[in-house]
Amino acid sequence: MVIRLWRYLQCYAKRNSRSVIFTVIGCLVLLSVISFGAHVLAQPSSISSGHLTAATNQSPDLGRHFRELGLEGSILIYDSKQNRTYEHNSPRNATAMTPASTFKIFNAMVALETGVIPDDVAVLTWDGVHRSVEAWNHDTNLRQAFKNSTVWFYQVLARRAGHQRMQQFIDKVGYGNRQIGTAEDIDRFWLQGPLKITPKEQIEFLQRLYRGNLPFSERTMNLVKDIMVREQTPSYTLRGKTGWLDSTKPELGWFVGYLEQNSNVYFFATTLDLNKPEDASARIEITRRSLKDLGLM
Repeated sequence: MVIRLWRYLQCYAKRNSRSVIFTVIGCLVLLSVISFGAHVLAQPSSISSGHLTAATNQSPDLGRHFRELGLEGSILIYDSKQNRTYEHNSPRNATAMTPASTFKIFNAMVALETGVIPDDVAVLTWDGVHRSVEAWNHDTNLRQAFKNSTVWFYQVLARRAGHQRMQQFIDKVGYGNRQIGTAEDIDRFWLQGPLKITPKEQIEFLQRLYRGNLPFSERTMNLVKDIMVREQTPSYTLRGKTGWLDSTKPELGWFVGYLEQNSNVYFFATTLDLNKPEDASARIEITRRSLKDLGLM
C-alpha cells in the first residue's frame, strides 16, 4: 500500500504545477504511515498479554499447604466458568488410586437406581458386629451412612445390586479403570481393588454428576447431590465425600467434591498420604485453604 501511494504522488506531481509542494506533503504523509505501522507492529496484543499476566499472578502455590503440614499429596481444582485448572503435584493427579469411600457417591446412585433401597431414609438393620467406629454400630439409612461413611451399609447395597448390574453401570459411566473383579469382590472392590481412579477422572465424574449427564434418573442424581452437601451458607454450598484407604502404607486419604459460589462451580479432588490417624483432618483442611487461596469460602 505504501509503494502504491508513493507512485501515485510521483504521477500527480508530474501533472501538477505545484508538484514540489505536493511531493513534500506526500513524503510527510508517507513517513507518518510508515511510522504508525512500525509502532503498531511493535505493540503486543493487549488482550493476550493481559490474560497471560493475570494467569501468572492468580496462580497460587497450593503446595505450600502440604509443606506447612509436613504431608505428601496432591490437589486439583477446576474452575468451570473460566475453564481453568489449579493444581499441586500434577503427576499424582494423573495417577490411578483406589477410590475408597469416595465410591459411595457412585454406590448410592446404583442402589437407588436399581431399587435395592427406595430412598435416603429407608433403614437397614445393623448386623450386631461391633466395629471400630462407634457411629457404625447402629441401624442407619443412606443419608446418615454417607455422612458417617459407614462401610458395612454400602457393602450391603453393593451385594444387593449384584456384580452384573454393578459392572454394567461402571461400564456405562466409564468410571476409573472399570475393573471390579469377580463376583466375590462385589463388597470390597473399591476398598481393596482392583477398581482405581485418578483425581482427574474424579473431577470428570463429578462434572457429569453436576450436569446430570450420567446414566441415572434425575431423581437419583438429585438425591445423591443433596446427600453430598457438607456445608451450606447464604454465599456457597459445599458438596463432597472423603475416603480413607488403610490397607496401604502410607495410608491414602481422599476428599472430592465441588463448591458452588458466585454463580460458578469449582470441582476439587485432594489426595493425601496419611502417616497417622490425626492426619485425616488435613484432607479437608488443605482443600479449604486452597479454595480460600482462590478467594472462595
